[in-house]
Amino acid sequence: MHSLPPVLYLFGLCNLVIGSSAFVLGGILVPLSESLHISLAAAGQVMTAYAASTAVLAPVLIVFTARWPRKRAIQLALGLFATGCLVCALSDNLTVLLLGRVLMGAGAMFSAAASALAVSLVAPALRGRALSITFLGMSISYAVGVPVGAWLGFEYGWRAPVWISAGASVAALLAASWLVPANMSTAGASFAGFGAAARQGAVLRTWLRSLLYFVAIFSVFAYIGPVLQALNAMSPTQLSLTLAVFGLAGVAGTVSGGWANDRFGSLPAMRVQMTVLVATMAVLPLTRGHLYATLATLVVWGIAGFGMMAPQQSRLASLAPAQAPLLLSLNGSMLYAGTALGAVISGSLLDHLHLSQLGWVGVPFGLLALLTLAFEPRQAGARAAVAS
Repeated sequence: MHSLPPVLYLFGLCNLVIGSSAFVLGGILVPLSESLHISLAAAGQVMTAYAASTAVLAPVLIVFTARWPRKRAIQLALGLFATGCLVCALSDNLTVLLLGRVLMGAGAMFSAAASALAVSLVAPALRGRALSITFLGMSISYAVGVPVGAWLGFEYGWRAPVWISAGASVAALLAASWLVPANMSTAGASFAGFGAAARQGAVLRTWLRSLLYFVAIFSVFAYIGPVLQALNAMSPTQLSLTLAVFGLAGVAGTVSGGWANDRFGSLPAMRVQMTVLVATMAVLPLTRGHLYATLATLVVWGIAGFGMMAPQQSRLASLAPAQAPLLLSLNGSMLYAGTALGAVISGSLLDHLHLSQLGWVGVPFGLLALLTLAFEPRQAGARAAVAS
């Protein structure tokens, strides 16, 4: 029986801090916009700044640190992220806040570096579970960090959760400096052989799929707080609990997605999850005024959406294992480019659509993501994934 390296759980905790810190502002855009005297659409661009920074800077930093010991690269990533959190906490205008978000986005290179390490530390048959543990913290952030942060933001002002994020980021940096082995290594993220790998149709489709389904998700999630309140009138506590339910569903999705990848193969798992995700986005606006229907839809959304992460990354790593660090980093760029585009697209439509209808904005992008799977080969089952 293969065991999983304990350091994966540390990666999961660091991703918990990163996810909570990065996305907590999405739930408290209203108090943020009121405090800084800016529009809701302008406030939503704090999500865009973080996402765009991660999309552009993370791959650059992955390549720049390719020859560094992995521990040093991780320290750089968490150091940048913590610095960005501190800048955000101290900001008194939108410009400084956006600068802090850019630094946080650069530090989010940690997630790509951790993913590459996770797949290099285990046998192919365990990739899905290794990635699910690494990203478990990201999904737990939606269950704990984001809703608790949203409650704190409404009760004590939007800076309260940002200061907590700063402290947690510093703690993550110290923990990694203490616990990550100094001799940990993985394949170098150089450009040698990268061109041939990147020209594979399957690689390009994987990146495109990541871009499209994150545009779909974040056309709603960039404004998740206002959207939920538009669907059903909620107190800050009710909003926090709703976000927590969504996050718990995401935890279940992360775990089940890793299991499904290793049991059935990445492509069959993604076909089911993507179909379910599109269906829930189409249904969400129809739940307006029906709180329990909204909650049920969010639970299914969370399971399907988070369940995509491990199969998608396992698929990419299996296509060119030697190039996994850079391929996964650029996949992360697609995720965050999709996040940024989703926020921009929804923000541009706020004057024309009711907030409760934003789910429909994402449906066409989800369908396009599903269409990319039609060009992939059929997998008989888990054996195909393991053999790769």
